[in-house]
Amino acid sequence: MNIPIDRQLDILTARSVDLVSRAELRRKLETAAAAKRPLRVKYGADPSAPDIHLGHVVGLNKLREFQDLGHTVVFIIGDFTGMIGDPSGRSETRKPMSREQIAANAKTYQDQVFKVLDRARTEVRFNSEWCAALAFPDVLRLTAQVTVAQMLARDDFQKRFKDNQPISVVEFLYPIIQGYDSVQVDADIEVGGTDQLFNLLVGRDLQKAFGKEQQVVLTLPLLEGLDGVRKMSKSLGNYVGIAESPREMFGKIMSIPDAMMARYFALVLGRPDDEIKALEQALASGKRHPRQVKDELAQAIVARFHSPAAALAASAEFERVFSEHKQPDEIPTIVIPMAQRKNGKLGVMALLVAAGLAESNGAARRLIQQGAVKIGEAKITDIATELAIPEGCVIQAGKRAFARIVSA
Repeated sequence: MNIPIDRQLDILTARSVDLVSRAELRRKLETAAAAKRPLRVKYGADPSAPDIHLGHVVGLNKLREFQDLGHTVVFIIGDFTGMIGDPSGRSETRKPMSREQIAANAKTYQDQVFKVLDRARTEVRFNSEWCAALAFPDVLRLTAQVTVAQMLARDDFQKRFKDNQPISVVEFLYPIIQGYDSVQVDADIEVGGTDQLFNLLVGRDLQKAFGKEQQVVLTLPLLEGLDGVRKMSKSLGNYVGIAESPREMFGKIMSIPDAMMARYFALVLGRPDDEIKALEQALASGKRHPRQVKDELAQAIVARFHSPAAALAASAEFERVFSEHKQPDEIPTIVIPMAQRKNGKLGVMALLVAAGLAESNGAARRLIQQGAVKIGEAKITDIATELAIPEGCVIQAGKRAFARIVSA
């Protein structure tokens, strides 16, 4: 691909936060062009949850830009590091995951990642390939390359240390193992979120210690979740999974704060800066209504991960349900055996859990207390309510969750 190096640099560094360093990236691009070999661009993801969400898409978009310029993405699934848990941005130690959980989530990642990446230019690796083979002397040699002072310089570790919050020694190993991945795959560049900067720099240090050329480090902004405050995260429940149904995806996007729309257009959809600026001006002047712009955003995201037809249908469904206060066309049917009912009745909290509309009694209680639960047309506000459930009645919990109840 005959694109001038300066133009390649502009494309690859657009919307980045940290770059170590531009001069090194230029040199690597020039060397790769002269040798007619692709650069190896590393990106790691621990399969800590089953879904890839829009927060991951920010990094995947950048990787696709590298691929479109002819380079190879080395997508590392951290099946080994996932058993430790990345401490980045954490105020407490993560709970370890089982091998079974990690394997199931890793399979989902492989199924979903190619919604963004070019399969032909992607090398998928599992870091258990080399980490599981490390003997204890190997681990000692690795840990000797990083000091405790370096670890405690990290913002998250520093804060936990000052607050007398426990830090596991295993958590100190996490950035070392992630850095060792860079050594093993001969990474020319590593891409990650801003919360990964320390880990990515450790990769540079370890490559140097092993006599290899150091990787360029490029970090990207963290996408705020549906609350508009904290980074998008499965564990926080403020995420949009790229494999979710068009209706669910559309409804979630419509719930984001208006102030977040420009960031989603930029970071998820990659709209150009001048287009984003014009959109912000139109919103500020009143030429565009936020509701209309958010519908456009939601349709564009659904179309990207499903289809334009699915996006149009999701928009129409949303309008019908939320503007016209009607029920959705498709409502899941849940069978609740009569044996679960006492004298033909069931407590409303138990009903919500049985119908899959609440994960627990606590979540059900919150929904009821917030006035978010309706049985048919009747709003339920008392958590002690017991119901004789009419056959085929529809339960609504929140704005988007519905279930139709039938007996066994």
